[in-house]
Amino acid sequence: MTPSAPAITIGRGAPELDLTPDELREIVEQGLLGIAPGARVLAILPDKTRDDNTDILFPAAAQFLAARQVAAFDALIAQGTHVPMTEQEKLEKVGMLSGLANVGAIYDHQWDSPDALVRIGELSAEQVTQLTGGLLNNAVPITLNKLITNYDTILVFGATVPHEVAGFAGGGKYFFPGIAGPELTHNTHWLGALVTIEKTIGVIETPTRHMIEAAVELVPANIISLNSVCSRTEDDRLRTHGLFIGNIRQAFRQAANVSRQVHIKFTHRQYKRVVALLDEHYDEMWVGGKASYRLGAIIEPGGELIVYAPHLKHVSETHGHAIEKYGYRPLEQVIELVNQHEALRNNLAVAAHLAHVAYGSRKDEQGNILPRYQITLATALDEATCQRINLGYLDYRTFRREDYEGDSNTLIVERAGRDLYLVE
Repeated sequence: MTPSAPAITIGRGAPELDLTPDELREIVEQGLLGIAPGARVLAILPDKTRDDNTDILFPAAAQFLAARQVAAFDALIAQGTHVPMTEQEKLEKVGMLSGLANVGAIYDHQWDSPDALVRIGELSAEQVTQLTGGLLNNAVPITLNKLITNYDTILVFGATVPHEVAGFAGGGKYFFPGIAGPELTHNTHWLGALVTIEKTIGVIETPTRHMIEAAVELVPANIISLNSVCSRTEDDRLRTHGLFIGNIRQAFRQAANVSRQVHIKFTHRQYKRVVALLDEHYDEMWVGGKASYRLGAIIEPGGELIVYAPHLKHVSETHGHAIEKYGYRPLEQVIELVNQHEALRNNLAVAAHLAHVAYGSRKDEQGNILPRYQITLATALDEATCQRINLGYLDYRTFRREDYEGDSNTLIVERAGRDLYLVE
């Protein structure tokens, strides 16, 4: 934690809460009182793949900071390795469709451009070994978007939900991988895969979280974290269950404790088949894989996950070629591929993604390792593409929800990918 980081948090949160825009604005103003006039402030914002209340919180912060007479207030999208948003998408995200009132600029992050990055330090081999319990033992250089060097205060906006790599999204993840270079991104994703998704997702204290937070300590700025917990109501209204502002470690954990109660559903049994009606925010498998991450625990070994998503049009605009080259497969097989292929060793985030989507493994009668369950895509991806990535194909135009309703061995999940389903 940087010496000037806030030591406490303010805010409210509980599963039953439904905070109003006025209540959220009041918490924002209280949380930003420590920012002095003349400060240079950078906001780190989630991208379009995250469904949250940035459109309420960001304008409130902009208005307050303008009255505070800060010297600058700009924003940087924590898109990680995702493709940039359009200007219209950015304005929608920040709730300023009529223009950026009291805001300077909204920047894209370029994770793979060395000229856009700055090295802020290193996690030593000894640190990494200790943080990961020996799963990794290499030193990791820490690089971030060099824009951070132009500001003395950084505001981190974002919602907290279960996450396959870190346990929960939010907090330090908006730095790593949000605005980071590739080094820590690859290492933390691979670490999450080695720990296994079953032991990571929905868990607050994970080796990946600890590694990320060790890197955040190297950030040379005052950090104020705004951690929300949001869900969608049946009439599609965004509901905020909590907002905590302050210390990036403490505020995250307060939000995660609320998220555990909001975003984890218990079914009390496994199902032979789960039909995932994928949330519209996930338009490629790089993020659409959340259907498998968050439903895998309730699918019987040898069962099937059907992902219905006509809006899913790409494997990944950034990583599609590598994913199609190797295909989704169990972790044991991915480890073999990593050992055999230097290209995959240099792209461990993709290697982790291959295993995460497969979720787990099982053995047949001959002892061969197989995916834990079959994944069938009813999406805009064609059959040949599905075959290349080792997934089944179903023409989405022939999919009929009523074919699966009433089957006691089938569970249909609306807005799949948002909530984590577990067997209690």
